[in-house]
Amino acid sequence: MLYFDHSASTPPHEDVIRTMAEVMAQHYANPASIHRSGSEASKLMKRARELMGELFQVGSEEWVFTSGGTESNNLAIKGAAFAYRSRGNHLITTQIEHASVYEAFRQLEQLGYRVTYLPVDSHGLVSVDDLKAAICDETILVSIMHVNNEVGSVQPLAEIGDVLKQYPRTLFHVDGVQSIGKLPIRLKEWHIDLFSGSAHKLRGPKGNGWLYVREGITLDPLFAGGGQEGGLRSGTPNLPGIVASVKAARLAMAEQTVRRERMGRLRSLLIQSISNIPELKIINGGLDAHRDDNIAPHIVHVCYPGMKPEVIVHLLEKHGIIVSTKSACSSKEDRPSRVLLAMGTGHEAAKSGIRISLGDEHTENDIRLLSQRLAMVVKKLKPLEGRG
Repeated sequence: MLYFDHSASTPPHEDVIRTMAEVMAQHYANPASIHRSGSEASKLMKRARELMGELFQVGSEEWVFTSGGTESNNLAIKGAAFAYRSRGNHLITTQIEHASVYEAFRQLEQLGYRVTYLPVDSHGLVSVDDLKAAICDETILVSIMHVNNEVGSVQPLAEIGDVLKQYPRTLFHVDGVQSIGKLPIRLKEWHIDLFSGSAHKLRGPKGNGWLYVREGITLDPLFAGGGQEGGLRSGTPNLPGIVASVKAARLAMAEQTVRRERMGRLRSLLIQSISNIPELKIINGGLDAHRDDNIAPHIVHVCYPGMKPEVIVHLLEKHGIIVSTKSACSSKEDRPSRVLLAMGTGHEAAKSGIRISLGDEHTENDIRLLSQRLAMVVKKLKPLEGRG
């Protein structure tokens, strides 16, 4: 089977598996315990935090270990909204955020917060001018993702950060789940206050993530308890997962430049092949993805208007190819993609999206095989077009 669903989850790196097993076997004590075994576990935690600081060139104590991207996003958004409500009740995000961001804002609306959902253009990009127009004295938080998980659009974070630098009372949160290890990330330079990541998107373990919280930022915790993680994330820490997740981040970021160039070339090859299948519509195309700063190198999204996407997914799987429909978090929902609708693709196209996401193991031959089998499946389905 050829696995092309890396945006949903990635196969763990062998070194990561080995690291996690070793820590689980040798350092099973609670890091909060005062005996020697607990102290050794605590030292591992401290070293992991130091490595995260070094990777992103920020302070080690500015990192909170979480259970993944969803928790990190919720802690950043709700934690900031609750902590700074005395400043105002206006929040800004976009129409194409991941569900863990979008639904968090929907919940905050029910609690009386006013939320502006910025539109995007046909490429899935936010307008900085729209952001400027939306900010007001009551704005306490802006949350904009780095890379969209469905179509791969890359938001202009540097420009957004420059705008928000002029509003010191407004916090800037970025969902970086799809960008770590694939694109450069400059937390200080882009004036980012809160930044979320998830280990299993970069060949790390599931159930582990990180939240960067700039020094001086106050968040209301989601959990009450023993006050671990500086009081922001109570609960006994998952030490094996934490150490393994940092290992995954180190490996991913060490190969970031090479990976981006290689995946960009593979993406261009795939798009070139798909462009020869007239039934398919490429969303957010472009043959030079490895040179385009507005498109992530690892995501290709195509639509087959009039066809149910799960039909294509299951047929491809029978022929040894694994892809997905929109986001894994919403792939079982029989409704149009919120992201594609926001981009103006139309209802039929938004109901028929197929996401192909690349990984470290893929080769040009894999892309050719994927393209051939995709063309074969579409040819088989052509007589059924319009019955989806």
